[in-house]
Formats: sequence, structure tokens, C-alpha cells
Amino acid sequence: MKKMINLSVLLCILVGCSKLTVNNSSVINFDLNRFLGNWYEIARFDHKFERGMEQTKASYVLREDGKVDVLNTGIKNGKYSEAKGVAKLTDIPSLLRVSFWGPFYSDYRIMLIDDDYKYALVGSGSDDYLWILSRTPQISDEIKTQILTEAKRRGYDTDKLIWVKQ
Repeated sequence: MKKMINLSVLLCILVGCSKLTVNNSSVINFDLNRFLGNWYEIARFDHKFERGMEQTKASYVLREDGKVDVLNTGIKNGKYSEAKGVAKLTDIPSLLRVSFWGPFYSDYRIMLIDDDYKYALVGSGSDDYLWILSRTPQISDEIKTQILTEAKRRGYDTDKLIWVKQ
């Protein structure tokens, strides 16, 4: 019994025990091939692996094995920085599993995408991560309002967003 309790505590530490406070469901209709390519990071929640980054971009390229190469780039303290990762597909097309650190994968949930695949709202398996992406370095006020409205409707605290200098 004690081993089961210790295992449960360990699992909570590794995957998190907190109750999800947002609706992070991904979109139903999603075409990965249309999503591939380059995206500018318009806004994000603060997290340590992108802290202080500006001019951030993400590039997604389909591999022959069906996985997706991910390249995140940006400028930190005046210096170019990049992170290479890989995304695995799941049974849900708009839910990818992304890894930048070996065998450790995290959810990457496309929660909003416009019909022309020009902007997207992306979340994760928790309420700690949120990104607004665009094919262009800036978005109009109308699109910004639409994305923020959707994020708020889902329960995200949009006041925590950091607007990325592009």
C-alpha cells in the first residue's frame, strides 16, 4: 500500500495534480498540411524556456516518417537562439505531442485556427501554456480581439499574455 501511495505522489509530481481550470479542447476540423510552414509568435504565457525571447518564430516541416520537425527561433539578449524538436501525431489531428528534450513529450493543442490558416490559438495539456501564432509578424486589432475573446471564453487569463516584439 505504501508503495502505491509513493507511486501516486511521484506521478502527481511528474504530470501534475492540479485540476485543469480551462477548456483546452482542440479544434475538430484540422489539416496538418495546411498548418505546416512558418508561424510568428504574437503572444505567449511566460515560461522559462522562452523567457526574454523576442522575434520568435516556429517552423513545422513534415518528415518522411510522418512526424513533424519543429524549429523554434528567436532573439535573446541580442543573440540568435534556436530549439529543435519533434512532434508526433495522435488520433486527434489537432492534438500533437511535442518534444524538445528526448523522451519527454507535451501536448500541443490547436484550439482555434481560422479558415485560411493565417492565425491560431495554441494551448497544452495544462492551463500554464498559451500561444497566439500568425503567419505574419502582426495581427489586426479585429483578429486580436477575436482570439482573446476565445481564450477568455475557454477560461484563460489573457492578462498574463506577453506580447512578443517582432
